[in-house]
Amino acid sequence: MRLTNLLHFTENHRFCVYRDFALSSLDYKMLSSIYQPMIGGCAISLYHTLFQQLSADKAGYAGLEQQRKLFLSMELDPGERSRKLFIEQTSRLEAVGLLQTSRIYVPEEEDYIYEYTLFCPLSPNEFFRNQHLTLLLRDKIGKFMLLSLRDDLTTPEPEELTGADSENLSVPFYELFSLNTHVIDYELEQALYEASAGKQTGQPMDVTTKGYEYADLITRFPRGSYNRIHVENLKYKPEIMISINMVARKYSLTLQETCRLLDEDGMFDEDGELQIDSLQYKANLYFRQGKKREEERERFLQRAEANSADSSPEAAEAASREVEMQYYLEVPAFLQASNNEHQYNTLLKNEPYTRVLQSFFTQGPVPNGVLDIFEKIDLNYKLKEEVINVLIHYIHIDKRSWAKSSIEAVASDMLGKHIATFEEAVDYVRQRIKFREQAAAKAAAAKASGAGTYSGRSRTRTPASKTQKPQIPIVQNSGQTTRVTDEELEEMLSKAKRLDEMFNS
Repeated sequence: MRLTNLLHFTENHRFCVYRDFALSSLDYKMLSSIYQPMIGGCAISLYHTLFQQLSADKAGYAGLEQQRKLFLSMELDPGERSRKLFIEQTSRLEAVGLLQTSRIYVPEEEDYIYEYTLFCPLSPNEFFRNQHLTLLLRDKIGKFMLLSLRDDLTTPEPEELTGADSENLSVPFYELFSLNTHVIDYELEQALYEASAGKQTGQPMDVTTKGYEYADLITRFPRGSYNRIHVENLKYKPEIMISINMVARKYSLTLQETCRLLDEDGMFDEDGELQIDSLQYKANLYFRQGKKREEERERFLQRAEANSADSSPEAAEAASREVEMQYYLEVPAFLQASNNEHQYNTLLKNEPYTRVLQSFFTQGPVPNGVLDIFEKIDLNYKLKEEVINVLIHYIHIDKRSWAKSSIEAVASDMLGKHIATFEEAVDYVRQRIKFREQAAAKAAAAKASGAGTYSGRSRTRTPASKTQKPQIPIVQNSGQTTRVTDEELEEMLSKAKRLDEMFNS
């Protein structure tokens, strides 16, 4: 336990104990024979004292008590010396992996509450595979006593089975049982979510934490699993643990979900190497399925609250809100016969999106796919009704597709730009239309400019001063030749002779 001020840790501070296991006879023997020689009897006594704060046949949290109860149970007198001794013993338990101490600040009381989380002792095989614990025990009791304890706590494999090939005959869960996954019991899911007894197994990994450690995985991994031997080897592969933690953080996996994924078939190859692509694929499925279930649960609760509000006699109709003329949207052509500008904009600002959708789908009912995506935008994305109505108007006038991807793209853009009111949504729509018109005008101008340049070049000759290459005259063959006379030939030879003499001299 790391503390810089002993005044922050006194017998008057409250504490609670959390554990999710019970001690077996083998665990008691491990505590007395293995752990006690390493950390001392006083630390083991504190471990038993913390363990007994909760009934042996239960798991979870013990009630809040003052730490004076622990001090009296350990026969420690209140005071600085006893506090230092208590902190020393908790540090010994923390160092060997039997305890984790946390401190929680309560703003209302301006004080701390200490939480002691107990962990089960390692089994003999796990302990003797842990190098630093084995070396610590060797330093305390010696090599020969260590080997004697190992032989006393473990029994060897029969000689007939040593090196023999084994065939796994175990039946997987889904070959024997089939679950009804088509019906979602929201009340049960909510109850299990709220009353979950698993503290660390139910908490998703926070980005501020370092991630799950090997001890967290192995203590919660099924002992009879075919993949357990591969998970045990992760103790010597810290780079693989880093990859697992990155996937768990990326897809918000709880420790229980991480162990469940590592336990699935095909997650490790024959050499025991983790198939990280398969882990990411299945983790993504977990993430998407969990997100879908959360959204469905949220929509279900929202509908229930809406129905109860509508059925209550105190429910009153909200007053109609007026729209300023500067934020009027143009009425679509097919609605101009039944609505003027004032009526149409009042409809957009005050009516629910379901009514507005029905007014746009005049030839029949609104398709279920369109209703589903707008329900998701309303209940999960929390976009306001008046903004959703402007979104429906924009999809129509922009001649966009009513497909899910098209609608969700505009809704995501509105959410990213924090569009929260009818007026902001109208400004957004006008800006998008303005950008589209400017882009269309630029494209038309560029096309016209390109066509004029091409036709002009075909009709006019570019001036010589603006050409990139100089125009070199080409000698034309006229077809007429003249014969050289003897006098001209003699004169040419004499000139050549004089030039040769000039160069030679």
